[in-house]
Amino acid sequence: MPPPPPPPPPAEAVASMLSPGARPRDSKINRDLLSVLEAPSLLYFGLLGLAILGVVQAVATLAYQTYVGLGIAGYQLPIFWGVYIVTFVFWVGIAHAGTLISAILYLFRAQWRNAINRGAEAMTVFAVLTAALFPLIHIGRIWKFYFLIPYPNQRGLWVNFKSPLLWDVFAVNTYMTISIVFFYVGLIPDLAIARDRATGWRKLLYGALSLGWQGTSRQWKAHNRTVLHLSGLATPLVLSVHSVVSWDFAVSIVPGWHATIFAPYFVAGAIFSGFAMVLTVMIPVRRIFGLEAYITDYHFENMSRFILLTSLIVGYAYASEYFIAWYSGVEAERTAFFLRAFGPYAISTWIMIICNAVLPQLLWIKRLRTNVPFLFVLAFTINIGMWFERYVIIIGSLSREYIPDTWGLYVPSPAELSILVGSFCWFSMFFLIFLKIFPVVAIAEVKELAIHEKAHGGAH
Repeated sequence: MPPPPPPPPPAEAVASMLSPGARPRDSKINRDLLSVLEAPSLLYFGLLGLAILGVVQAVATLAYQTYVGLGIAGYQLPIFWGVYIVTFVFWVGIAHAGTLISAILYLFRAQWRNAINRGAEAMTVFAVLTAALFPLIHIGRIWKFYFLIPYPNQRGLWVNFKSPLLWDVFAVNTYMTISIVFFYVGLIPDLAIARDRATGWRKLLYGALSLGWQGTSRQWKAHNRTVLHLSGLATPLVLSVHSVVSWDFAVSIVPGWHATIFAPYFVAGAIFSGFAMVLTVMIPVRRIFGLEAYITDYHFENMSRFILLTSLIVGYAYASEYFIAWYSGVEAERTAFFLRAFGPYAISTWIMIICNAVLPQLLWIKRLRTNVPFLFVLAFTINIGMWFERYVIIIGSLSREYIPDTWGLYVPSPAELSILVGSFCWFSMFFLIFLKIFPVVAIAEVKELAIHEKAHGGAH
């Protein structure tokens, strides 16, 4: 009879193995994952320079728009929500994958999340910061932004707390706060590891941010409890934030918007686009920094399964919208959806359907779920498709409401497209800077997974 497997290490042993003073068997993990923080290459400087250049041109365009007014945007009656609100909804959706991977999968003890959660959390923070810019850009008179804050009753402006536009203020700001706290708390053990191996300004930075972490059993117990509580707080936010954003549309009577399916439809779409962005970001990071041993095909396959699942939900929502519009017998609904598919925005609609509902079905093929170049191209096309989804929903409905005499045709202006490109550069700039300051893979959690696999015979 074979001998019984060895018992798992006690909590004190795990704590000591995860402490900043790593054992020799942990030194390779430290060396590999901290190597990303080493001196930047010319490729890195080139990418960062392009991102900064994109941000500068967007800021210049925004300054010009602020000076001459929103007339340079493509708005015309009856379309006064354009690229800026489309992009706001897009970036809020992108922010959902980080919380899903970090919070919900943590609660379900899905250990495969450990190698990708740090990058997803950083992506969440930067995506929310990007999204928060667009309501300010959209109002035109940016110096009046304080009217968005729900406190001005003493000035005689009575806030409509029943408006979902006000709910957005609470939902997005709460989500941003929890995301930043969650991101920082998870970083603390890794900052301590980096602190003990850094010199100069980095040692001072990591020493201050690690809050005196020494990796004791008491500290790990408090840390795990904090992460658990934050996960419990963040989980309902995944459902609530994009539900609130969807109610911006659903509580109206605009054709194509007044639907009860919008909340789950938007949440599924947000998770769908968020996972696609995680792949878009982490595949180049894995390749450039040689992290194939830590971000493996196993991680990509699991993310591909999530993408496939949410693609099916999104495709079902598309079909439901068209079926209900036909079945309702309401002429305005039928006309709105017919013109989406065969009207002036038909190209955008079919890009949306093909990229989001058709192409992801290739992930039923197991070989493609672990084909990294294919996944990168697919994730990129999904991001394009999800931006066009928001474009079709917003522009397609606003341009074709109840009275044909008021119908208009919206064409994005060069100024709007410039700021749209600048938003992607803004996001990329933050992520590139993050790569060289903080560990992009959670070192302590990778070690914990390695301990678990060793204790349980290599099981995931």
